[in-house]
Amino acid sequence: MKSNQTLKILFWHRKSKADLKGHAPIICRISIDGKDTEFSTGQKVHINNWDIELKKVIRSQNAKKINAELNRISSVLEVNFTVLKTKYEFISPSMLKNSYRNVPIESKGKIKSHNPNNIPSLLELVDFHIKEFERLVEKALRSKETLKQWKATKKKIAEFLKEKLKIDDIDLSAIEYSFAQKFYNYLILERSPLLKDAAAMKQIKNLKQILNIAEANQWLLKNPIEKFKCGSEDPEIIPLEISDVEKIWRKKLTINRLIKVRDAFIFQCFTGFAYQDIYNLSKDHIIYVGSDKEKWLVKERGKTKVTEMVPVLPIVDELILKYENAAYCKIYNRLVPINSNFRYNSYLKELSDLCGIGRPLNSHLARHTFADMMLNVLQFPLEDVSKMLGHKNIRTTQRYARIKKSRIGKKMNEAKSIMFDDRGKLKRFSH
Repeated sequence: MKSNQTLKILFWHRKSKADLKGHAPIICRISIDGKDTEFSTGQKVHINNWDIELKKVIRSQNAKKINAELNRISSVLEVNFTVLKTKYEFISPSMLKNSYRNVPIESKGKIKSHNPNNIPSLLELVDFHIKEFERLVEKALRSKETLKQWKATKKKIAEFLKEKLKIDDIDLSAIEYSFAQKFYNYLILERSPLLKDAAAMKQIKNLKQILNIAEANQWLLKNPIEKFKCGSEDPEIIPLEISDVEKIWRKKLTINRLIKVRDAFIFQCFTGFAYQDIYNLSKDHIIYVGSDKEKWLVKERGKTKVTEMVPVLPIVDELILKYENAAYCKIYNRLVPINSNFRYNSYLKELSDLCGIGRPLNSHLARHTFADMMLNVLQFPLEDVSKMLGHKNIRTTQRYARIKKSRIGKKMNEAKSIMFDDRGKLKRFSH
């Protein structure tokens, strides 16, 4: 059953927290059927510039900017509320606040401990974790792709034990700090095929997580490799320029499979959806928001289970309409036709050559390009880009989207016009 609750959003000025200059924070209050919660909007305004009746900023140089931010917060809350209503029979204000902040709505439960006297070996512990993870996958709380990664980690640990240490398994109590270093060296120096640094570090992180489970269940007093640093520098992915995206979009193609691949790639560039998520995208993920019935794509990410929410831009809407009656899309309830991951990325390399891009195209590049366009071309705040990408925290988004000098320059010119006159002299500001 879908929720029929009603939402009220109120902005108010916390004058009691005013600083020495008279600036006080603006608070957002979420009310759902008489229950409410609050959070700071991150905005401050002088106590004389807040209109109590209109609930907005007046007579301030920053009034337009602050009021626009309050409207943005209100709009995002309404979108989140609309999405939650389709999933839950009852929605609390805290659930909505968590959704707005990109925090998991429901808390994760702890894994129940085995008999403490029956301590598992390392591979038994990995099996234990995989079985628990399989249960989460069955309930659609985790992705099948991540489950495959855990099974691959088990395979690599078993390989290391057999090939390097000449044993079939190892007691948890026998694992020392050096175990992580030996495992890492084996993966990047001795294994066939060798792993790259980032991939090897990912395996160490997985091993560390496994041993954290042992510590939580009191099978180990302390994780022996906890202090092993897994900091591998993420390779910088340079996004496509908007001119390259346009070149791909306008390229005249005659091969049908490449036309579909091009359309799927452009769809990704303007939505930010990962391959796994665009592959499963259906009409059920289209939601209409507000009195204007604005069209949004809203979907829980297969990887993180965080909801990503993206307004449907005209080019995306054009593609949805293009494939609305395509046989594949009608049979499988999909918005766009898309190949297997291997074929998709293979065809993208072919598309890159035809369009003269000069670098390989891939699904992940499209996601980075979306982040770059939203941040630097359309000037969306980083927080909004993070929500659209379905990231759990904004630090991940910061790795995706690097602010360009052109954006800094534009913002600086705006600041100059506020602070200085046409002659470059500092304006007079009334106290």
